[in-house]
Amino acid sequence: MHAPHSLVGLAAAFSAVLIWGGQLPIAKSVMPDLDGFTLTLLRYGVASVLFVAFLWWKEGLKAFRWEHHTGPILIGGAFGMGCSALLVFLGLSLTKPELAVIIIALQPGMTALGQWVWLKRRPPNFTLWCLAFAFCGVVVAVTRGGATFSGLTGQGGAAIAPMASALFTTGNGQLDQLLGEALVFAGAIAWVTYVLASSRMAEWSALRIATVNCLPATAVIILCWLVAMALGFKRWPAPDLWASAWSLKIAYVSVLGVFVAMMVWNEGARRIGPLNAMLLSNLMPMFTFAFRAMEGARFERSELLGAAMVVGALIANNLYQRRAAAA
Repeated sequence: MHAPHSLVGLAAAFSAVLIWGGQLPIAKSVMPDLDGFTLTLLRYGVASVLFVAFLWWKEGLKAFRWEHHTGPILIGGAFGMGCSALLVFLGLSLTKPELAVIIIALQPGMTALGQWVWLKRRPPNFTLWCLAFAFCGVVVAVTRGGATFSGLTGQGGAAIAPMASALFTTGNGQLDQLLGEALVFAGAIAWVTYVLASSRMAEWSALRIATVNCLPATAVIILCWLVAMALGFKRWPAPDLWASAWSLKIAYVSVLGVFVAMMVWNEGARRIGPLNAMLLSNLMPMFTFAFRAMEGARFERSELLGAAMVVGALIANNLYQRRAAAA
């Protein structure tokens, strides 16, 4: 691999991971003024317009045809991408960005397990052990070393009502936080569905795959937003917020977080290879923790330990895969 080619790819993939590392804290900062449904709608609505315009310019109208990929697009785009976006941001409204990013970091491992279940591609034993260790790290972080479960002891059935009412609010209780983390975990699983479904479109360009799947995902998000509006779960911000720095945060999570990051990530992975790109993606929790530290956040020891366990396990597995690929 030529050095300039490799350096450009490295910079592109690193830029995407850096953008994604700051995305959750920035999204969290607007949630007191904006509900998860509306934030997701704005995020994917803006990104969809950009994707459509760029694909039309690059490949023409024929690139919007689904051809023989109707099933994978409906499963991966409408369900996988759309539900993932909603679940992650609804969960983020109830938990902390640094805990959400630890759960999201498990997605490469979830993908390996998904390939085992659906494609009968069993991961190596070393990968399975790394995934088990990473999952233990998530449990340590999100339960604060088990303290969360002990704090919930004795609540019993009385906890059901707070769980239901907390789903669309910004809660700070232990129960709300666990619910939020469960939603983020479900969103991570939904994204794996998109990854596996989109792998059946290998003959398409990365831009076409992203755009064609983003459109049904946005349709699902709009439908869910309308339902939430009818049920009174959405909050539209005051008009004066649009003229403030608040609108810049929306631009970050939509233009940078979806459109730009996905484009530079695909370019970086193409230049340096998927294994090298995934190795860089494991740094995303570190960027999120650094971003939160600059905001003045204080971390529990269990959160730092859990994050270290997850990142360490994922990096070890990526290094193992690189060595196996080179053999």
